[in-house]
Amino acid sequence: MLRLSRPVADGVGTVVRLGLATVFLVSGAVKILDPAQTRVAVTAYELLPQDLIGPVATGLPLLELALGTLLVAGAFTRWVALASGLLLVVLMAGMVQAWARGLSIDCGCFGGGGAVAPGSTQYPQELARDIGFGLLALWLLVRPRTALSVDGWLRADPDTGWGRAGYPAG
Repeated sequence: MLRLSRPVADGVGTVVRLGLATVFLVSGAVKILDPAQTRVAVTAYELLPQDLIGPVATGLPLLELALGTLLVAGAFTRWVALASGLLLVVLMAGMVQAWARGLSIDCGCFGGGGAVAPGSTQYPQELARDIGFGLLALWLLVRPRTALSVDGWLRADPDTGWGRAGYPAG
């Protein structure tokens, strides 16, 4: 098994964290800038009652932006990785059910979304991409320590056992 030194693993984790942050920031920004299209994308899945489509179409990009922002900051990394992974599982489940039901839709993951011509769906590619994003979240869940992060700033000073912000480590 490949064992990385702490500085290398911290560097890899930082790239992973910032990469996943970029995914959520871009995805959330594209959706929030075009709320009507986001609503079309959510509706296309044919999963939610009409009363929930608006709140989900509004809330999803806000959640993605919040996750992306926390990941950029490196704050609460393990918890944000867990939330990111769970969100990705929910989104992938939506894609799988659409595929299984024979819906011809674009996932709307990075804008757009809605009906597409039969035979032009990209479910396998979209699922593979999201599995990759899920693996990034898993890395951060297992190893949340990264460089250039709020978490690192709060981490315990090895000499005192106290976090740099004055809170006990642990």
